[in-house]
Amino acid sequence: MKEGIHPNYRDVCFVDLSNGFKFVTRSCVNTREMTKMDDGRELPLFKLDTSSESHPFYTGTQKSVNDMGGRVDKFFKKFGNKNAAAK
Repeated sequence: MKEGIHPNYRDVCFVDLSNGFKFVTRSCVNTREMTKMDDGRELPLFKLDTSSESHPFYTGTQKSVNDMGGRVDKFFKKFGNKNAAAK
């Protein structure tokens, strides 16, 4: 195999900034920071805004549009239900 044409594929620590959740996986992502893991390894650190631990779809905290304090009903009362009239 040719030298210098392959990306740097290595273990990387990803951290969710919203809740501090960390996980390690292999990646080619470019990083500027390093972090020390509990097992003593020093790994490149990549910061995430959202992960599966904090995203509403994966955590089950996603709100239904109909459960938002009657806002949908209030909208239909004000503007009418166009979809029901079209049927």
